[in-house]
Amino acid sequence: MQPSTLDVQQFGKYPPLARQIAVENIALLRELPLAFAPLLLRELIGYDWKFPAERREIDSQFKYLASLTPQQRVAELQPFAQLSLSSNLENLDWINDPAGFSERLSAHLWTSHQMDGFRTASLRYVDKVHAATPKPVLPFYRLGIVIVGGGVAEATSPLFRKLRPQGVYFSNVDAANGRAVLLDLVRQRAARYPIPFGHWYIDGAKNQAEPGITAVCYSGLDQVRIALVDKMREVMQPGNGGPEYLRSLLARMRPEDFGLPGNGEAGVLNRFQVSVLTEGSGTQLFSTTFVQWTAREALRRAQPLTLLARFTPRQHEQSMRDLLAGVKEAPQLDPQGSLVDANMGAYYTWINQQRLAGAEQSRFLVWFENHKEVLAIAPGLQHGSVDNRATTLPAVLAKMTDQS
Repeated sequence: MQPSTLDVQQFGKYPPLARQIAVENIALLRELPLAFAPLLLRELIGYDWKFPAERREIDSQFKYLASLTPQQRVAELQPFAQLSLSSNLENLDWINDPAGFSERLSAHLWTSHQMDGFRTASLRYVDKVHAATPKPVLPFYRLGIVIVGGGVAEATSPLFRKLRPQGVYFSNVDAANGRAVLLDLVRQRAARYPIPFGHWYIDGAKNQAEPGITAVCYSGLDQVRIALVDKMREVMQPGNGGPEYLRSLLARMRPEDFGLPGNGEAGVLNRFQVSVLTEGSGTQLFSTTFVQWTAREALRRAQPLTLLARFTPRQHEQSMRDLLAGVKEAPQLDPQGSLVDANMGAYYTWINQQRLAGAEQSRFLVWFENHKEVLAIAPGLQHGSVDNRATTLPAVLAKMTDQS
């Protein structure tokens, strides 16, 4: 089947909002080449369960394509149209299973040595969409906060070395009730700027939802993680499918598979959480990996105005083979190793925040929990400087927020 034969009735299985967009743009969809249309539908079919920022990105693609003249659209999509596709791809139900089509397309492009051309065309297309899309205007600067080192008596090596060139390292901070102070700041921002999925609190142990704050925690997903690891262990047994089958299986898992609501606002968050556990390597097993990946995906997908991520001690590393084989070891935590993970995780979180709109005005803070070390990044703060004077955590926050 070719996109030129698309009919509105064929989108009957799509969720309401996605179906509405497809119907409204049916004429446009009919003009797209087969190597491109299913990839756009792969994003569209999950529209109802995506974050507002993700929906805007999908909308921007349709707006960009619709803004082109027919001749411009043909020229823009010519690199996709000239790809040689097999008849097997044409016969797939790429309307209702665009993800499955995407997997098979990728394999075909690799085996037919067309992947380089496809990748070049895709990057060019994305760049043009971004260039044609106005950048969002933020109501306030972005703020990222990372808490590291819970349970560690003393760091065995200097902290924040990769972040120090970007801001001020405070070595003598009175951070009494530090978690409460930082969480209260998140609450204040959520109350002042009530944006759906605009303020996040991610914890490697426990947290709880609060008004205006999206809360995700490792312990809160214990049952999902256990069920998922059991499924992974089952599939990886000889004769049960192997890695490729497991990857496809995980990609299709939904909240309902774990007894969680899959629709409404709760469904949006549940689908996000399931994707973190099914797409991330080690997120099912290590709290530090879970926090780092969740923060990365939240920034990439939800693009929040505020993000607080707290790393907590993970279990000692155990080989993936033993974990998947069900080899039991007495649970032991590794605070020092977790601090190493979290220290690097803080750096990656800052990098991911800097990729978003408004990066030049964003703020970022890392605190060594229950200790006096803080790293602050903000406009106006001197890069690569050290402040050894006695101060307090609220005073450091004031220095960050007072900058223009």
